[in-house]
Amino acid sequence: MQIRIIFYSILFAAAAIVQLIDTPPVDADQPDRPNLIFIMADDMGYECVEVNGGTSYKTPRLNQLADTGMRFTHAYSQPICTPSRVELMTGKYNQRNYIRFGVLDPAQTTFAQVLKKAGYKTCIAGKWQLEGGLEGPHHFGFDEYCLWQLTRRPSRYPSPGLEINGKEVDFPGKYGPDIASDFICDFIKRNDDQPFLVYYPMILPHWPFEPTPDSEEWDPNSQGAGGSQKHPEYFVDMVNYTDKMVGKIIDQLDASGLRENTLVIFTGDNGTATSVTSMIYGKSFQGGKGSPTDAGMHVPMIANWPGTISSGIVNENLVDFTDIFPTLIGTAGVAPPDDLELDGKSILPQLLGKNTEPREFIYCWYARNGGKTGDEFVQNKTFKFYRDGQYYNIANDPREKTPLDVNSLNPRAQENLTSLKQALSKYDNTRVMLPEPYPKQVTPAQKSPKKKKQKNSQ
Repeated sequence: MQIRIIFYSILFAAAAIVQLIDTPPVDADQPDRPNLIFIMADDMGYECVEVNGGTSYKTPRLNQLADTGMRFTHAYSQPICTPSRVELMTGKYNQRNYIRFGVLDPAQTTFAQVLKKAGYKTCIAGKWQLEGGLEGPHHFGFDEYCLWQLTRRPSRYPSPGLEINGKEVDFPGKYGPDIASDFICDFIKRNDDQPFLVYYPMILPHWPFEPTPDSEEWDPNSQGAGGSQKHPEYFVDMVNYTDKMVGKIIDQLDASGLRENTLVIFTGDNGTATSVTSMIYGKSFQGGKGSPTDAGMHVPMIANWPGTISSGIVNENLVDFTDIFPTLIGTAGVAPPDDLELDGKSILPQLLGKNTEPREFIYCWYARNGGKTGDEFVQNKTFKFYRDGQYYNIANDPREKTPLDVNSLNPRAQENLTSLKQALSKYDNTRVMLPEPYPKQVTPAQKSPKKKKQKNSQ
């Protein structure tokens, strides 16, 4: 452990020298700089929110945020956990900086680093999954943290083990999501006199599927269900509790008198687990986590900022996770560092109701475990074109069961194909292979040849 700590310290010191950020100066005493709260549920697809047409779960607090803010109908993540985290935190598509599952390159610059340098107090609580040891969150720009899966992987729900500001802490009889949300609420209370960033990558509602404190079957003495995807019936309770945790943060903002000076954005990191079937618009919908299809990447997104974002707005423009970085720093009045070459497009003008050119397409490079090649495509709201030549009408065929015959396209489909091919050509030969930054961690499951690796286990 001591060797690993020393290794991380040397690595982060070197990375800090490489990534010196020349951020434009910001007046730290400016009183009206908004607070920023970015909330991301874990494995909660578009169909899980009532206001999106879902009927399997109760999400009154998210519904309220949508009713009094802006709801996005075409927001897209990456197909699985780590790729989404790397993309949104750095504002870059995965082909430029993705190394492997469970790691964020220490030489990258995050939105938290930029905002911290601009005078924001920064906090992260929830799920980490990016390695870097106990100093990792600080290195990536967070003043304070309360995280699961930073240095270990104990239970995340009942009797959780978390890492809090440099220490491993266990909580017998407690519930992990309660600890993380309490930490955020305390952070808000202590920093109500200065602008702050809260990044809340939620632990919920990722499997193992098990009772919450609001379930009849809740057992505070349970040691957790380990890595089981059994009992997806508890996913209903877990989504409902996710909504409750979002409401808890909103209530704290109200209690602290900060609601009208805080931008809150909610989303999910990828589609719902494949073992979960939900109902949306009266139809059955199977989760598609891990798949580069609509079921794996179409996520809920809601932005709320009372008095600034108009109520009840439905935004049908394309948005993807590279847009989060420029949106957050732009809202804070900070220009992106020139050397970053962000891929994202700020949606702040859209939030403010200004006329702006929306995205014409989104791009994706995805390979769960890294490597030279991955699934690569561009899409608009109707059509999707892969690097290998496959072409789909995703509005009619969201599961991508039947590719279109490119030799017999109608004029509209042909026009879109030409446009998407041109868009994809912008990313020709842009894959960057970065060196492995950390010694790979060997888990008990990897040591034992008898255990099968669980698909989409993170």
